[in-house]
Amino acid sequence: MDEKNTEEHVNKNLKLIVKSSFIVFIGLFLSKILAYVYRIIIARYFGPEVYGLFSLAIMVLGWFVAISSLGLADGLGRFIPLYRGKKEYNKIKYLLRVSITILLFSSIISATILFLSAKFISMNFFHNSDLIIFLKIFSFLIPILIFSNLLLCILRAFEKIAWHSFILNILQNIMKLLVLILLIFLGLKTTSIIFSYFLGTLIILLTAYLVCKYKISEIFGKYNLNKKIKKKTITNFTSYSFPLLFLSIFSLLFAWIDSFSIGYLMGVLAVGFYNAAIPIALLMGVIPELFGSLFSPLIIKNFSQKNFKVIKELSQQVSKWIFIFNLPLFLIVILFPGAIINLLFGSNYIIAENALRILIIGYFISSLSFVSGNLVGMMGKSKLILMNIVITSIINLILNFMLVPKYGINGAAISTSIVWVILSLALLFEANYYAKIIPLKRKLIKIFLISLIPLFLLITIKQFIEINLISLILLGLFFILSYFVLIFITGCLDKNDLMILKSLKKRIIKN
Repeated sequence: MDEKNTEEHVNKNLKLIVKSSFIVFIGLFLSKILAYVYRIIIARYFGPEVYGLFSLAIMVLGWFVAISSLGLADGLGRFIPLYRGKKEYNKIKYLLRVSITILLFSSIISATILFLSAKFISMNFFHNSDLIIFLKIFSFLIPILIFSNLLLCILRAFEKIAWHSFILNILQNIMKLLVLILLIFLGLKTTSIIFSYFLGTLIILLTAYLVCKYKISEIFGKYNLNKKIKKKTITNFTSYSFPLLFLSIFSLLFAWIDSFSIGYLMGVLAVGFYNAAIPIALLMGVIPELFGSLFSPLIIKNFSQKNFKVIKELSQQVSKWIFIFNLPLFLIVILFPGAIINLLFGSNYIIAENALRILIIGYFISSLSFVSGNLVGMMGKSKLILMNIVITSIINLILNFMLVPKYGINGAAISTSIVWVILSLALLFEANYYAKIIPLKRKLIKIFLISLIPLFLLITIKQFIEINLISLILLGLFFILSYFVLIFITGCLDKNDLMILKSLKKRIIKN
C-alpha cells in the first residue's frame, strides 16, 4: 500500500473509530450514571457491609463465568473479524455452532457446582453466612451471562457497535436500577439487590439474541466445509481460545484479588469501603473502552490484509487520545479523592480516600497499556498475555497478603498499582518486540507538561475556597477547559486530530 492510500485508509479508519466512539460514548455516559446510581443506592441505603457482600458475590460469579466460558467468546472476538476480512463466512458459522454446543454443557455444570458450594465458599473463605443466598441465586446467572457475552461478542465483531453499546451499557443498567427502586419501594431488603441484578442480566441475553437473529441472521445458517478445513479451523481456534480460558480466569483474579484478600483478611465491611474507591478508579477504563469497541476488530482486519503502516498510525493515534482525555480526570481525582467519594458514596466511605489516590495512579498507567495489549493480541500471542497475567496475579496476591495486614485497604491499593505498572511496561515491550510498534508518541510528554499549568492554578485556588459539590464541579470545569485550550493553542494536535475535528465540525453544522 503506497503512502497516499495508507493515509486515506488511516483517515477512514480513524473516522470510523471516532464515529463508533460517539455511539459508545452515549451508551457509556448513560451506563456510568445508571451503574453509579445503582451502586450508590446499594452503598447508601444498605450500608458498607451489604455493599461488601454484593461485591464479593459479583467477584465469585465472575470467576465461575470465566472458567465455564473456556475462552471461546474471546476467541471468536479475534477469529470472526479475521474470517470476515477474508470473506470466509462458512468458518464463522462452524465456529459459532461448535462454541454454542460446548458452552451449553460447561455453563450448566458450572452453575450446579456454584449452587452446591455456596455455603462452603461463604463460610470458609469469607466467614459470612449472609453471602450464601447471593451465591445460590447468582449461580442461575452463569448460563445467562455466558451466552450474553457470546452474543455481544458477535455483535461487536460484526461492528454492530450501536446495538452492542445500547444493550450492554444502557438497557441492562436501566432494568437493574428500576427493579431495585421498585423492590425497595415494595419493602424488600437485600433480596431486592439480588433480583434486580438477575433481571438486568437476563434482559441482555434476550435482547442480544433478537438483535443477532434479525440483524446478522446469516450466522445462524448452515455451513459448508469439508473435514480437513473443519479440523484445521477448530485446531487454530482452540489453540488460541483455550489459553484465553486461563487468561480470563487470571484477569478476573487479577481484578478481584484486592477484594478477595480484604474479604479474607479483614471482612466484608472493609470490602465495602474499598469498593467505593474501585469504581471511581475504573473510570480510567472508560476512554479505552470508547475507542476499543472498534479498534480491536479494525486492527485485526488490517492485520489480515497486511496493512501494517495503517495499524501503526491507528495505534499511536488512539494511545494519544486515551492519554489526552484521561489525564485531566486523573489529576482531579489525585487532588480531590475524599470530596469525590463523599459526593458519590457518602461520608461513611471517606476512609477509602487514600486508597483511591493510590489506585488512580495504577489505573491511569494501565489505560496507556490498552493499545499495547491489543497489538500483542493481534499477533495471536494469547499464551504470552496469559503468562503476563499469571505472573502479575501471583505478585499481586503475594503483595496483598504482605501489605493488607499492615496497611489495610491502602496496602491492597499499593499492591494493585505496583502490579499495573509492571504489566503495562511488559505489554509495551512486547508490542514493540512482536509488532514493531511503540504506540506512545513523544508529544505525550509535552501534553503532560502543559497540564501542569492548570494544575498549579487549581492547587492555588483550592487553598482559598471550601470544597463542596458546587465548587468541585466549577473547579473541575475550569481545569478541563483551560487544559484543552492550552493543548489546542500550543500545537499538541497533529494532522489526524485536526482532520477529525474538521469532520466533527462539518457533521455538527450539517445537523
